[in-house]
Amino acid sequence: MAAELLRHELAQAGVAAEVGSAGLRTEVSGAEADPRARQVLRSHGLGSDHAVRQFDAAMFASHDLLIALDSNHAWVLAQLAPTSAAAARIRLLGSFGPAGAAGWDVPDPVGGDIGDYERALRLIRSAMPGVLAEITAATSTCPAAGGSD
Repeated sequence: MAAELLRHELAQAGVAAEVGSAGLRTEVSGAEADPRARQVLRSHGLGSDHAVRQFDAAMFASHDLLIALDSNHAWVLAQLAPTSAAAARIRLLGSFGPAGAAGWDVPDPVGGDIGDYERALRLIRSAMPGVLAEITAATSTCPAAGGSD
């Protein structure tokens, strides 16, 4: 849901950046996103063409920013980072939010009801202005930059 919303926000702002999404525990690569996630995205006028893929440490080399939705995921990503510079590109989504600084987690809605997916999208949306500002600043200072995940 975060990747779909970020793609939308970047397009609205006219910012060209690649956005991807990958899970840490993926059971079926290539599968569609959860039906409830797709339903919530569609109800908010967002795309839902996401295909599930497993995170691979090689992705550190091809992405300028890696955004974790919760602190546990950020910790796991840091353990997988090949270098300290790669680990420094990991950010918690909640660190971009209005509460800022330390950040907050987006609870994983998987296994919950549609309301859990709506709550997750609200939290994700609240961090988007900060994410967009960070990517916009990075792409304006480095025209060749554009990878974001």
